Amino acid sequence: MQTFLIILVAAAMLATLGVLFAGVIGLARGNDPARSNVLMRWRVLLQFGAILLFMLLVALARG
Repeated sequence: MQTFLIILVAAAMLATLGVLFAGVIGLARGNDPARSNVLMRWRVLLQFGAILLFMLLVALARG
């Protein structure tokens, strides 16, 4: 179970990083600002999910 959670945490972190870079690059290029806003909202949601999964992993590891 812990291995599965570690993989999920890593995937969520990589997805967060990917969305972050896509949003920053799009904003730097001057693309549609609305698209960058949507990407940043997705980043916040993915980051929240990664933190929740990490907290669950730590709770399972402790007890």
